Amino acid sequence: MMPTIDLNADLGEGYGPWAMGDDAAMFGLISSASVACGGHAGDAETMFASLNLAQQHGVTVGAHPGYADKAGFGRRVIPMTAGEIGRMVAGQMGALLAIAALTGRRVRYIKPHGALANLAAVDADVAEAILAATRAVDPDLAVLAISGTMLEQRAATRGFAVYSEIFADRGYLPNGQLVPRQHQGAMIHDPETALSRLLRFMDSGRMAVVDGPPIALRAQSICVHGDNPQAVGMARRIREGLAAQGVTIRCFVG
Repeated sequence: MMPTIDLNADLGEGYGPWAMGDDAAMFGLISSASVACGGHAGDAETMFASLNLAQQHGVTVGAHPGYADKAGFGRRVIPMTAGEIGRMVAGQMGALLAIAALTGRRVRYIKPHGALANLAAVDADVAEAILAATRAVDPDLAVLAISGTMLEQRAATRGFAVYSEIFADRGYLPNGQLVPRQHQGAMIHDPETALSRLLRFMDSGRMAVVDGPPIALRAQSICVHGDNPQAVGMARRIREGLAAQGVTIRCFVG
């Protein structure tokens, strides 16, 4: 059993008067928060509120850029060149870093969102564009990448501090990619099912998949999606269950 692991959530995903999930509760349960940067969700006030909550709870903050597609919540691939993706990511990261300067909470890492993350998982040009933008905006940022993906590999090659992420509430395919959300088995809603699968992974280093034997993955972080209606209960149960096994919840960066 791993002695420590990070528990993260994608937060700040409201916009204007519309809230998404229970961020106030989630910030009290996690060790890192990937905050939307105004692309798939978020705006200046939402970012400011998220960073203040992170400051209050001692939660590490990461930038969570995605396709500028609020109607699709960043879960649709928008046709763009790699250069356009890099500039989009740089602009979103810059927005969060600027708001962070008003709060005293430093942004420590980047984690792409949704369809952008899934594309960077398999497309080397997209992964490189995201990394080049990150290095230009803040070369000290770490990279939080889906375990076993192109972004993870390229970040390591480029000398980034790179950390690997698994998902508590998502199903996996035998190739290590996530089950598409429109397919059966994509989402895990039951906290006990999610915890049981995580404990098996923590013991073995192998993740259960649909239609196949478990696969080997690396992980320094576990994600619970903040927009999942069961997010608070799942994060609380996972935290309790890991603590009962002697696992300490701690962010991957100090």
